[in-house]
Amino acid sequence: MARHGGGRSWYGKLIGAALGVTVLATGASVWSAQAGIVGGPTPKATASATPSAAAKPVEASIAHASDKGARGVNITIDDGPDPRWTPQMLDVLRENGVKATFCMVGTQAQAHPDLVKQVVAAGHRLCDHSVSHDTAMDKKSAAYQSQQILDAERMITEASGGVRPMYYRAPGGAFTPSSRALAASRGMRPLGWNVDSKDFEKPGADAIVATVQRQLSNGPTLLFHDAGGDRSQTVAALRRILPWLKEQGYTCGFPVR
Repeated sequence: MARHGGGRSWYGKLIGAALGVTVLATGASVWSAQAGIVGGPTPKATASATPSAAAKPVEASIAHASDKGARGVNITIDDGPDPRWTPQMLDVLRENGVKATFCMVGTQAQAHPDLVKQVVAAGHRLCDHSVSHDTAMDKKSAAYQSQQILDAERMITEASGGVRPMYYRAPGGAFTPSSRALAASRGMRPLGWNVDSKDFEKPGADAIVATVQRQLSNGPTLLFHDAGGDRSQTVAALRRILPWLKEQGYTCGFPVR
């Protein structure tokens, strides 16, 4: 999600909920310790997100492009899963035949594994959005950044039943060269955005729709939220944006890897 001022107490609560999080140092020994699929039931595999025995390194540059080409767009949804809003997002996506990328906060995934499994079963992709959504993590140590990325990867993979996140989105875009390299080494392509819907500010569904329509020329990756507060405006806006995109000749896909 974009860097927004104020209103961050929700994330403060998440930090307190992150029990058992261990500070991990950078280095190959830490990466290898995190490798492998965790135990537990595996949701029905899909072409978009399937369990794998080992992480395969991917490109470390920040992805923006769509795998659907020049007329492709990527719907990305941050900060969940949330028991009230994620199911509504899933309904809107299903009704419009759209797949999205869900950028999940580790403690939220840990708290709501049923929702993570629903996201995977519906054919959407997972993205690591750190443990506690610290938008200043790029100013902190490499060990702290490693902990935020690797612990969230573990939390999300465990919650999903073994499906790994395919991307890493730094909170507020707080990427560093080392965090991008670490994520890419774990098979998670760093993921940016081109269109910030500003839905986090709750400006009203009309304003969210207008922002997306106005900024779409900036690029194909659109940023929305399914947690962090009342997301009813986002749900209402997506009900209008998704059909509009189709009318304009766009196809919804996934960020390139």
